[in-house]
Amino acid sequence: MPAHPVNPNDALPVDGWLTRLGKVFLPPRCLVCGEAGADGHDLCAACRDALPWNHACCERCGLPQPERVPACGRCLRKPPPLERVRAAFRYEFPVHQLLPCFKFHQDLAAGRELAEAMRGMLTGDLADVAARPQALIPVPLHPSRLRERGYNQALELARPLARAFDIPLMREALRRTRATAPQSDLGALARRRNPRGAFAVGDVALPAHVALIDDVMTTGATVHECARVLQRAGVQRVEAWVVARVPVRRQKTEDRGQNADAGR
Repeated sequence: MPAHPVNPNDALPVDGWLTRLGKVFLPPRCLVCGEAGADGHDLCAACRDALPWNHACCERCGLPQPERVPACGRCLRKPPPLERVRAAFRYEFPVHQLLPCFKFHQDLAAGRELAEAMRGMLTGDLADVAARPQALIPVPLHPSRLRERGYNQALELARPLARAFDIPLMREALRRTRATAPQSDLGALARRRNPRGAFAVGDVALPAHVALIDDVMTTGATVHECARVLQRAGVQRVEAWVVARVPVRRQKTEDRGQNADAGR
């Protein structure tokens, strides 16, 4: 049975009408520091100014770089299955606080801010309608994880983007066929192995060019596996749109911490 959000009511997603109505009567507060929100946002001016935009990056994999480049050294040595990664932010303050609140604690206000940031980041790149993908595909959750969490954060990000850019949303294009351990609990090597064989294409006709939607990209193992599955099904071009990309230095720091914990 395809995995659906527990509550698919359009009033309740990150940009639903009920959410917008609430902002009229309840002035927004900053989700990071608690100060008054600025310009109708759930972030104050200072925290909005602190957002770590990922402008200097590798266009192929989204990894932060000293300057923007078409492909970094590792992508030139071993091209990834994704044609391009569009990551709005580096996974740093305050995004590294907002994303877990949205993903694990049902904070849809944080999701709304992050989806709006993605839309703003993509607007210039997608001004040419011909350059837009023909469908958006949210990375799916396993049904057991969906029941536990109550919603798929990738789908909640994809909905407003699909509306903003008038791109079809294919929520049934991919299925997660195997429950996997959370990527955040694993080191780099285990992360690369964890999603293998965990996805399958749904019973839908796929277009030639699609964009995968997800919240955060660390090693890229999950979106790479999704891309390979789609390509085997005939998709010619797969890119990924994510809220944040984890810098290499942070990946190494997290792996060292996990290795230290394992040795105790």
